[in-house]
Amino acid sequence: MTNERIVLYENLRACSYTPFYLAKLTGLFEEQGLHVDLQLSPSPRETAQGLVEKRADVSFGGPMRVMMHHDAAHARGESSPLVCFAQVVARDPFVLVGRTPKPSFRLSDLIGLRIGVAVDVPTPWMMLYDDLDRAGIHPTALMRAPDASMPDNAAALERGEIDVVQVFEPHADRLVSRGHGHVWHRFSTRGDIAFTTFYTTRQFAEERRSACQALTCAIAAALERLHAMEPAETAALVGPTFFPDIPLDSFARIVDQYREARLWPRTPSLPAAAYARLKAALLAGGLITYDVSYDDAVDGALSELQAPS
Repeated sequence: MTNERIVLYENLRACSYTPFYLAKLTGLFEEQGLHVDLQLSPSPRETAQGLVEKRADVSFGGPMRVMMHHDAAHARGESSPLVCFAQVVARDPFVLVGRTPKPSFRLSDLIGLRIGVAVDVPTPWMMLYDDLDRAGIHPTALMRAPDASMPDNAAALERGEIDVVQVFEPHADRLVSRGHGHVWHRFSTRGDIAFTTFYTTRQFAEERRSACQALTCAIAAALERLHAMEPAETAALVGPTFFPDIPLDSFARIVDQYREARLWPRTPSLPAAAYARLKAALLAGGLITYDVSYDDAVDGALSELQAPS
């Protein structure tokens, strides 16, 4: 067993990252002989750049950032040092919330409506763009509201200034529980897309292999525990420390819905098919132009470790 210290960058604070917080709060990293200094990254862009410049050792966030880094390096005739491992959030946590009920929602229902797209990070729009394209709907057919943050879009929905918003939690639960919105569509129904993983430099993954293995084993244990715990128990444990502004009953609903949607996988295995599905959306939307191979961007061996018995 390793006995190491690392700096782990948290990409941003999000309910979907509950497995990381659970591992931290229940000592699962320490059980693997690893002391984790969890730091909130100043910005999503810094989450990747901080690894390259050695301000952090490992980050957690979307493989999208790793693909973007490889894409930019390829354009310069260089190679990117970044590599992903261990799928932690398997599916898209974003939700479409509309002002009126729409129980038989189809993507074509968005045409002619004012939609507030999530622009806080690139992945949600890229995935929606790809969904529309696959459904035979040109993304330019949408009547997008001016770009705004998710909280601002949620407030605009409440005021009746837009018809539907693309948000993640807790914004969706707040809108619904306060009677200001109705869930139209959960993007988790798309299936596994390797939404969130660990990532680091290949140098760190090779030189500090035991630390990376410890991270994967700790997260495997966290995923196992998360699926065994009652949502209210998870909320009571994680909420006060990481989400003090979210009522516990709301956080419990969010955990229950995420678990039901299979947002969190049973193991940290990072399938090539899930990676390819995400990459296809980024290529289709033009966020990247270089077809970054799985072997170049993923350390598959690190992703196959399991929770200790």
